[in-house]
Amino acid sequence: MKPIAKNGILLVIVAVLAFGPLFMTRGAEFAGADDRAKNAISTLNANYKPWFKPLYEPPSGEVETFLFALQAAIGSGFFFYYIGYSKGKHSVSKKDQA
Repeated sequence: MKPIAKNGILLVIVAVLAFGPLFMTRGAEFAGADDRAKNAISTLNANYKPWFKPLYEPPSGEVETFLFALQAAIGSGFFFYYIGYSKGKHSVSKKDQA
C-alpha cells in the first residue's frame, strides 16, 4: 500500500474519532467540571461559602472557552518547541561526533 493511501486512511480514522461523538450526542448538554463540583457541594452542604472569588470572571462562555484554548495552545507551543529544540541539539551533537 502506498504511503499516501495509508495517510489518507489514517486521516479518515482520525476525523471519524474526532467528529463522530459530536454527531452521536446531538442536543446533549456538556457541563464543565467546575459547575458539577459546585452543584455537588451545594447538595452536600447548602451553607457552604467559597473561600475566595475568581480574579477575573469572563463575560461569556465563549470568552472562557477561548481563554482556555489559548492557554492550551501556548502550553503545547512551549512543550513542542522544547521537544524540537532537544531533538535538533541531539542531531547536531551526533553530527559533530561523526
